[in-house]
Amino acid sequence: MEKEVKTTCPYCGVGCGVIATVDDNGAVAVRGDADHPANFGRLCSKGSALAETLDLDGRLLHPEIGGRQAAWDEALDLVATRFAETIAEYGPDSVAFYVSGQLLTEDYYVANKLMKGFIGSANIDTNSRLCMSSSVAGHRRAFGSDTVPGTYEDLELADLVLLTGSNLAWCHPVLYQRLAAAKAKRPGMKIVLIDPRRTMTADIADLHLAIRPDADVALFVGLLSHLVSSNAVDQNYVAAHTADFAETFLAASAVPFDEVLERTGLPAMQLREFYRLFSTTEKVVTCYSQGVNQSSSGTDKVNAIINCHLATGRIGRPGMGPLSLTGQPNAMGGREVGGLANMLAAHMAIEDAGDRDRVQRFWQSPAIAQKPGLKAVDLFRSVAEGRVKALWIMATNPVVSMPDAHAVEAAISACPFVVVSDILKETDTTRHAHVLLPSLGWGEKSGTVTNSERRISRQRAFLEAPGEARADWWQLAEVGRRLGYADAFAYQAPATIFREHAALSAFENAGSRDFDIGAHADLSAESYDALAPFQWPQRQGEISAESRFFADGGFYHADGKARFVAVRPTDADRTNLDYPFTLNTGRIRDHWHTMTRSGKSARLSAHIAEPFAELHPRDAMEIGIGNAGLVEIESPQGKVIVRALITERQARGSIFAPMHWNDQFAAKARIDVLVPPITDRLSGQPASKNVAVAARKFKATHYAFAVSRAKPVDPDAAYWALAKAWGGWRLEAAFAEPLEDWADWCRRVFAIPQGIDPLGYADAQTGDIRLAFFDGTRLLAAFFLACEPVAVARNWAIAQLATDHVNLRKRFALVAGRPGADKPDPGATVCSCFGVGVNQIIAAVRGGCRSVEAVGLTLNAGTNCGSCRAEIRGIIDGCLSAAAE
Repeated sequence: MEKEVKTTCPYCGVGCGVIATVDDNGAVAVRGDADHPANFGRLCSKGSALAETLDLDGRLLHPEIGGRQAAWDEALDLVATRFAETIAEYGPDSVAFYVSGQLLTEDYYVANKLMKGFIGSANIDTNSRLCMSSSVAGHRRAFGSDTVPGTYEDLELADLVLLTGSNLAWCHPVLYQRLAAAKAKRPGMKIVLIDPRRTMTADIADLHLAIRPDADVALFVGLLSHLVSSNAVDQNYVAAHTADFAETFLAASAVPFDEVLERTGLPAMQLREFYRLFSTTEKVVTCYSQGVNQSSSGTDKVNAIINCHLATGRIGRPGMGPLSLTGQPNAMGGREVGGLANMLAAHMAIEDAGDRDRVQRFWQSPAIAQKPGLKAVDLFRSVAEGRVKALWIMATNPVVSMPDAHAVEAAISACPFVVVSDILKETDTTRHAHVLLPSLGWGEKSGTVTNSERRISRQRAFLEAPGEARADWWQLAEVGRRLGYADAFAYQAPATIFREHAALSAFENAGSRDFDIGAHADLSAESYDALAPFQWPQRQGEISAESRFFADGGFYHADGKARFVAVRPTDADRTNLDYPFTLNTGRIRDHWHTMTRSGKSARLSAHIAEPFAELHPRDAMEIGIGNAGLVEIESPQGKVIVRALITERQARGSIFAPMHWNDQFAAKARIDVLVPPITDRLSGQPASKNVAVAARKFKATHYAFAVSRAKPVDPDAAYWALAKAWGGWRLEAAFAEPLEDWADWCRRVFAIPQGIDPLGYADAQTGDIRLAFFDGTRLLAAFFLACEPVAVARNWAIAQLATDHVNLRKRFALVAGRPGADKPDPGATVCSCFGVGVNQIIAAVRGGCRSVEAVGLTLNAGTNCGSCRAEIRGIIDGCLSAAAE
């Protein structure tokens, strides 16, 4: 009998509701939950493809010790023993947990409780440090608490929306669609994009401010001065609800307009227009994300933004306020339970003796951490220095995602005892583990997550746990029991943990803290299972309602007032003669973090299948790189080789490269090996958006493209990138020198059985080689080699894996690399949701489609998540311009 389960998407911080349907044969389908207030039924391309990521290929299904399968009791006994011995000999600060925004709140809660309350150290940090800790620090400085004031609805109610350091179209696509729909209904709404790159989000922007890297502080300091000079300050709000305005304005006024122009690199007319829009529009929302947070001045950027909203009183009312857009699905939940090294549970402060006493009494714990622990970058530095001797990594892949990734890998490799809890057996991090613990994945685990607007939702299981996989909270609780704390960790289900978490939030609170979900402290197991999405706070005895903070003050500093924070622009240019380019790292539309989930989907790999770097055409020309060439990027920390994407969307002197690729999918593309361990002085967040690098052409003698049924093994090429494809795999490669026998290389890499000879040809004049291996009528692999980047219809070639090649004509067409007239090439994928290629869109435009909507009616492209609509519009504009010439 078919069953439907309401759950929550495991990707970004939007927190979309998902309905998973499991049929009688166990097949899973997903769709958006129309009743969920975060997405109202919308899903992005990643969410739409979730069912394609649930296979057990590569899953870690049993505990392992030193590479051998072990029983759970043996593995957990070893973890507890090694941690206990390390603590006994070297003290509690000699051990650490590094956890993840992929954990559910219940997992996070138990990890934080075990480390801070029972081990007695605050050495628990999270990969959320890499994406939103500057927001936390800025909130706490301004508000006295880590409070997100507004809601998603404010995006739709605002008359002016600022998107700063946020490629909303690709990184938070569902919010982008909500904003785009609101603008379509009210064309008078204005949208300003503040970003050095012209991203796809610029498609809906009325004004794009292409500021220089890390110029945000200067931009908003200048805005504060303008607000004062234009009489836009809400004097009543400032007087009643804030402090330190005079000092902050004096600091801002010391930065003249000409200096703001110089630091931002903006034209004076653009800057004045931006300042005019902000000062004359009451309903303003400023959304900020990683372009603000991932900076050595990230906290100051956050406070520079908040200063402008406090000065105008535009906070906490419908359609106005600062809105931090969280990167991960449960980074907010981690903040609520104190998952960061410098926080306590329930938004209490680790530096506050009263808060420490309160948490310890509630937990009835033998100890409580007395000081902040090691933040992520310092944590791995301490591992390298031998001060941290036992490390437990959960649900994250720091060898790929941490800055200075080579040094992080070396630190983990040298650590005396490393435990990794994960769902995959082979990642860049698991290869260094002494103990591997199999965790539950999405669809198997049950608990809660919190999204960027403070909305708590249930993530529910709809699949059986595979093998011996167990919940992360269970693993932690079992180790807690073995350390001698059985009563404190006697959890039997996530509902029990959630009740305790809710009770702690209300413990001795009386409204003195922002985070309070005490209304759920007595929740029954049945009510927990049926829990509907809700926004906090939900205090005991209060009626649930949508909520905003701070419209009438009520901040969480001791005097109830917000703090203006005087910030000053700093020199942001890190380039020099040896490293003349500025590298900006980030996410792309269809992949997620280190691809351990999204890399399983052929659909998600179709849009962008290999690592790349965006360069401006003139920069590319100066270093001798042509279209689809390879570029070697180097910093003092390391080097990578990626595909060059030459585009005028990129500013001169700047390079953008995504951070997703790892050693499982590419030869040398872990982009964070380039990023130095420079951090914000307050938040500890790494500066991943402003890295000085050198770029040069990578010289290859041969380039290759291949498709195969079997997963390619050890391609042994100077450059290679692997991606899942429909019916098999696709491979891009480049070689620094030719091989003697290309057919033998194919047999080894593509696991071609003995006795199968290739059909193919070699062109001695051009150096082109084409080989195809058939088993009867089935294509096993096709290999295309050239002295320049291979020009072959890639999506058509991939489709041949599912084609029955019954006659020689079809086989020779494949070897030629050209589809026949009856099988037109769809071209590079633009719409991942429906698999629509660029050539199909061009044909639709030539057939009379003159708008994105018309293309959608004809091809469905752009009608699901909408993330590709900007690209479709660009294709239409290009076709119409070419036709007019």
